[in-house]
Amino acid sequence: MSTSYDVIAIGGGIMGLACGYYLSRSGKRVLILEKGEFGGGASGACDDMILLQSKKPGINLDLAFRSLDLYAGLSRELDEDLGFKSLGGMILIESKKHLSIMEEFVAQQQKSGLEVEIISKRELRRRQPHARENFIASTFSARDSQVDPFRVMAGFQKRGRALGMTMKRRTEVTGIEQTGSGLWRITTAGGSRYEAETVLNTAGAWAPLVGQMVDVEIPITPKRGQLLVTEQIPPIGETNVWSAEYIVTKLKPELAQKREAELERIGLGFSFSRTADQNYLIGSTRELVGYDKSTTYTALKAIIRQVVDFFPLMKEVHIIRAIAGLRPSCVDGKPVVGEHPDRPGFFTAAGHEGDGIALAPITGLIISQLLCGRETELDVKELTPARFVQAVSRQEAPMN
Repeated sequence: MSTSYDVIAIGGGIMGLACGYYLSRSGKRVLILEKGEFGGGASGACDDMILLQSKKPGINLDLAFRSLDLYAGLSRELDEDLGFKSLGGMILIESKKHLSIMEEFVAQQQKSGLEVEIISKRELRRRQPHARENFIASTFSARDSQVDPFRVMAGFQKRGRALGMTMKRRTEVTGIEQTGSGLWRITTAGGSRYEAETVLNTAGAWAPLVGQMVDVEIPITPKRGQLLVTEQIPPIGETNVWSAEYIVTKLKPELAQKREAELERIGLGFSFSRTADQNYLIGSTRELVGYDKSTTYTALKAIIRQVVDFFPLMKEVHIIRAIAGLRPSCVDGKPVVGEHPDRPGFFTAAGHEGDGIALAPITGLIISQLLCGRETELDVKELTPARFVQAVSRQEAPMN
């Protein structure tokens, strides 16, 4: 005997919960199936940023703009303190070569509507008096914001449940098939069966494994990110902080500094953000290690060495936790949002890499609009899974 729903979402991280909430708000009967605990994957082992400055002009930045607008009113909508605040962000610059690249990048972002600027060393020191002396300049944007991921997920669950959303944890999906009537039938490890008109793949780094159940290839790869959590301490500077080296390396890979082989392997970058509870999150790595979520001595040592280099006073601060999560990294750097062209009724919302927290509300809203046949907030044609099918078709096309 199967229980029937309008939509079954597979994966109960922040993406699944956001989609479930917005679909429930639109009147859909939603079931979310999570193989572990809700938020037990990358959503519970990540930073808390809604970061605009790191994004090139284009769809990812457009999504972040709209998601930030949604977050501004989401605490009231969910009747939950989400820890939303706008401390602003700075990207610290160490060299003249990096400065010229960042100036060009900032100019492009300004044309796209982002309120961001390059500030002088003197202004940098005023905003970040504890940073080491040899930074020559910085970017600054007051719009970079953050939320508490756990509070957001709790809000989506509570409000979604009030709207009729059903959630089942420790329920692993083992089979997906389409019935003769066109409905999708989901089978779980416990032997339960559920049916729905639509299946939504929100499994994050595990989205490709869900896709394999319906013979769909989704080019998402897990990237391990390791972070440190400090004890509660007074604020260090006015804003959250990143380094220009990571941004510059993404823009111009040929300028990547030569580092120890081990540091190159772990993909070390610098992030430093203050949580709503006055802890600091320090990171992070970008490691291709499959589905290994363990923390490592090498990475944690490198993160500590880096933060002490940026902020020498941090050598007096205690670390209370080390965490690691698997970011779902899509091959072209954009999330996968939409219906698979050769599997009607099978949708994916995954591949946001390090922007899952930032882009959850807008992704949930867009999925709801797509499934309800309404016009979407933004034109998301370039995010559709069909782009990969089209790319393969172009590669296989005969030469004239």
